[in-house]
Amino acid sequence: MTKPSNSTFSLQILTVFLISLSCFKLSQCLKSEVEALLEFRKHIIDPLNHLESWKDSNSDSDSPCRFYGIHCDQEMVTGISLDNLSLSGEISPSLSALRGLASLALTSHSLTGPLPAELSKCLSLKILNVSGNYLSGSVPDLSVLTSLEVLDLSLNSFTGPFPGWVGSLTSLVSLGLGENSYDEGEIPRSIGELKKLQWLYLANSSLRGEIPESIFELEALSTLDICINKITGRFPASIAKMRKLFKIELYSNNLTGEIPAGVANLTDLEEFDVSNNQMHGVIPKEIGSLKKLTVFQLFKNNFSGEIPSGFGEMQHLNAFSIYKNAFTGVFPQNLGRFSPLNSIDISENRFSGPFPKYLCQNKSLQNLLALGNDFSGAFPDSYGDCSPLQRLRVSQNRLNGSIADGVWALPNVQVMDFSDNSFTGRVAPDIGASLQLTELMLSNNRFSGELPRELGGLALMERIYLNNNNFSGGIPSQLGALKQIASLHLEGNALSGSIPAELANCPRLVDLNLASNHLSGGIPRSFSIMASLNSLDLSRNELTGSIPKDFDRLRFSYVDLSDNRLSGSVPRYFVMVAGDKALAGNDGLCLDEDEEEGKKRKFTDSALPVCVHQRNGHESLIKSKVAMSCIILVTLIVFLVGLLFVSYRNFKKGEADGRMGDEKDVLPWKLESFQQVEFDVDDIYDVDEDNLIGSGSTGKVYRLDLSKGCGTVAVKQLWRGNGVKLMAAEMEILGKIRHRNIVKLYACLMKAGSNFLVFEYMSNGNLFQALHREIKAGKPELDWHQRYKIAVGAAKGIAYLHHDCSPPIVHRDIKSTNILLDEDYEAKVADFGVARVADQSSPKGSEWSSFAGTHGYFAPEMAYSLKVTEKSDVYSFGVVLLELVTGRRPVEEEYGDGKDLVYWVSTHLNSREDVVKVLDAKAVPQLLQDDAVKVLKVATLCTSKLPNLRPSMKEVVKMLVDAEPGAGLRSPDSAGRSEKGVCLDLSGDGF
Repeated sequence: MTKPSNSTFSLQILTVFLISLSCFKLSQCLKSEVEALLEFRKHIIDPLNHLESWKDSNSDSDSPCRFYGIHCDQEMVTGISLDNLSLSGEISPSLSALRGLASLALTSHSLTGPLPAELSKCLSLKILNVSGNYLSGSVPDLSVLTSLEVLDLSLNSFTGPFPGWVGSLTSLVSLGLGENSYDEGEIPRSIGELKKLQWLYLANSSLRGEIPESIFELEALSTLDICINKITGRFPASIAKMRKLFKIELYSNNLTGEIPAGVANLTDLEEFDVSNNQMHGVIPKEIGSLKKLTVFQLFKNNFSGEIPSGFGEMQHLNAFSIYKNAFTGVFPQNLGRFSPLNSIDISENRFSGPFPKYLCQNKSLQNLLALGNDFSGAFPDSYGDCSPLQRLRVSQNRLNGSIADGVWALPNVQVMDFSDNSFTGRVAPDIGASLQLTELMLSNNRFSGELPRELGGLALMERIYLNNNNFSGGIPSQLGALKQIASLHLEGNALSGSIPAELANCPRLVDLNLASNHLSGGIPRSFSIMASLNSLDLSRNELTGSIPKDFDRLRFSYVDLSDNRLSGSVPRYFVMVAGDKALAGNDGLCLDEDEEEGKKRKFTDSALPVCVHQRNGHESLIKSKVAMSCIILVTLIVFLVGLLFVSYRNFKKGEADGRMGDEKDVLPWKLESFQQVEFDVDDIYDVDEDNLIGSGSTGKVYRLDLSKGCGTVAVKQLWRGNGVKLMAAEMEILGKIRHRNIVKLYACLMKAGSNFLVFEYMSNGNLFQALHREIKAGKPELDWHQRYKIAVGAAKGIAYLHHDCSPPIVHRDIKSTNILLDEDYEAKVADFGVARVADQSSPKGSEWSSFAGTHGYFAPEMAYSLKVTEKSDVYSFGVVLLELVTGRRPVEEEYGDGKDLVYWVSTHLNSREDVVKVLDAKAVPQLLQDDAVKVLKVATLCTSKLPNLRPSMKEVVKMLVDAEPGAGLRSPDSAGRSEKGVCLDLSGDGF
């Protein structure tokens, strides 16, 4: 065997050394990357355990490539792909140690905190996508990452300046910066340097000014999305140079001008949306030649003229929405004939002529909205075959004739609105096949015939409006099977027969109007058990009999029984609720003479006569001589009574002093004290009526200056009857809790059948009073800073009840009159007479037999259920926030019949201009409008229709604190965040 030479041996040793060194470095590299990933994992909350494989094995040679979502190249981490895994926590700067990292995708989580500036050390990054999180703070300067091809920071909570440095990332193909809360600024011209850019998403980014011309040099761009900003100027004619565009999203800006004919040169264009701007003019007829068009939306502008006939020849058109413009002429009759049209909204224009009949030719149409035009003639029978149709609204036109049976029977229709036309004919029994129907609106037509009993089989029905037609026959008793119905309007027809008692079986019925018919018989006794009923109109019928005695259990906000033939005594409390006008035209009604003395005094102004009860069923005829004797006798009695009254008053004055002395001696006070305060208990019993400061459903409240200079307190004298129960409720709640935003209960006293509660005195009264007081003409007492302070204080008080009391306490009557203000305008929640301790054993809340709350503040679920959770308080508090923001009352005539402040505000949320109109201009100067809008956002979350969509009070407090002037606001959940790149406008069907 030949012995190796010295040089060969040396080479072998060097090779072994280099291999060993390489292995050592690789081992160290692997260990470093594992450590970096594990450090990242420490800061992440993973509720579904997707990152279970991310563990330290204590092996120097163990590879990070075994971790879930990690991609490697030759044992080096090159990619992290963790999308949509419900992760939360923060992004650790430790990821900057992954020097080979080329792709970082952490989309659609709940990650918070800043985006680490240390990521700029990952010079190999080509993809950085953290969209759909809650990342905050300023976007760090990442301009050194010149290899980036995809940068998506959209749908987060970034603040600070718009990242203008992106113009240096010339390799970018996709750029998403939208849906963040940057400082207001302009689009940087440098974006025009990104010549490779294909996707640009800048939606809702606080951008103003005009679109820089440089952007129109991006000839590779296919998606241009700058919607929901404050972009101004004329619609850019230069857009015609971007021949590869297939999507243009510029809706909800302040663009003016016309659509240039050059847009027709964009032959790849599929989606075009410039809705909600200030544009005008006609649609160039050349636009009708865009063969690939699928979405065309111009709603809420000032366009006019006719729709080009070329739209009728399109073969891919899916969505067409042009409502709230001034288009005229005959609508293209062929539109939809050759395309898979899914949704069309042409409402609130001036189209005339026949109604288009081919919109559902390809059996794809789900939404057909054409209300508020001037269409005439018949509604085409062809829509009877449009089985996918879900929303059908053609109200406020001049359509006539009858509706085809097949239309009544559409199997998927949810909303059917033919109101305000001149339709005739019947409602076919085939309507029983429309099992998805929730709203049926046929008002103000000339429909006739009997109401089909099949209506009672539509289990999802919520609203029926058949008023002002020619319907006849009886009201079907089958309507009593509608368990979801909230509103039933049948007024202004020729219905006859009795009112079905079965209607009382509708547990969610809030609004019932049967006025102006020929109904006879009595008011069903069963109506008195309808706890949900809030508005009842039975006027102008031929009803007889008495008003059910148990009607005083119902809490009506509106009731009208006038112009019938009702008779008998009016139930207790009912006259106060209904008023004389609601009972007028019923000559047989009278006030019961057996009312309690206190109740009688409340009825003294009523026009109704007092009931006269006959005894033994016998009345003798009174002769003139006897009548004269009676008159003389009555005169003598009056005279004697006058003398007795004077004597009695003198006697009582002397007796009162003696009686008070006797009671003090014989009947001792029953006192329970909760807070340290010195007062003479006898002062409580002698409160002066001159010091009355309020009166409500539970009692009177007096201001009392304590003797010996011990300050001032508020004394509530509870009404007799329920006084003990109400006192027990307030003692149970307020006697145990302590919070600076809950009114203090000092003591409870009982003596001689009277019940008193002693509270701290709030010198500025209640919030409702303060909101509607003026310091001087035109200047409200409360400015925005005070209103904000009150909002936060009240929220903290309610949050304490919900989250810090064990078990939680539900107030059940949150309203502005129950929020009191001290001398510094600190808010304190008061009046716990109907509050209850929540039943934590029931996940759906507690059910209480007594109905509580105030009209205008009721959560929607209270219309059909007595199960109350903390979310009912959240809704009521949301109404209070709306009062603070708008300066309006919860219920006003301006809102419309049966409407409230929540509804009114909801009609003003379609644009920034409308939102500003909601704000109380006297209290919210222009400088503070953005701050007030933040609180308005919180209010709209609180007043969500569904309880599970409302935030908790703890979340409400956090959002309000974040809404302090100068602070950013971020919702606790993703409610209201639209999907990236999708145009969402929920107001299009907006009546």
